[in-house]
Amino acid sequence: MKVFTTGQVAKICKVAPRTVSKWFDSGRLKGYRIPGSQDRRIPREYLIRFLKEHGMPLGDLEDEAMAKVLLVGQDQVLIENLKQKLPVDRSFKVSVAASGFEAGIQAESFHPDCIIVDFSIGRVEALQICQNLRRNPEYAETILIALLPDDGGSISFDRSSINETFKKPFDAALLAERIRTLIGARKELV
Repeated sequence: MKVFTTGQVAKICKVAPRTVSKWFDSGRLKGYRIPGSQDRRIPREYLIRFLKEHGMPLGDLEDEAMAKVLLVGQDQVLIENLKQKLPVDRSFKVSVAASGFEAGIQAESFHPDCIIVDFSIGRVEALQICQNLRRNPEYAETILIALLPDDGGSISFDRSSINETFKKPFDAALLAERIRTLIGARKELV
């Protein structure tokens, strides 16, 4: 469990250390005192919860506190359902890319933990996105989920680079729960 001093919390929140001490002493920011000392310590999860409750930016904690999901596709119903099932207040940030080119740009700036590729954008483009991601060592640990169309035909391709596949139609809640499980195994979400 990672813990912070009041000085470290002050830097994260961009406030004076005395302000953090007041938050702690008033009970708004949870933590503990070191036995035999007046020093305060704030566990990471309490700090993240405090920042979220008060609408404060997570700053450097965002990468470790938020699960970032990039959805590559154009199905608006799917996009809205997934955003509803993976809300920001439950530690999820969902971004959308409509094409392979956009996905590349988003992946560079957003640094997703999970990328969902909807094969309805086109089988060739979807496969290219998956292959390009796996070729880049920066995305070797990124969870890759393929959403396959239910067009009656079978899609044959090398699935070794993909963590999971879902065949349409499927329950968005089931996909959301699987994403939570896969990311939760790698990252402690608050």
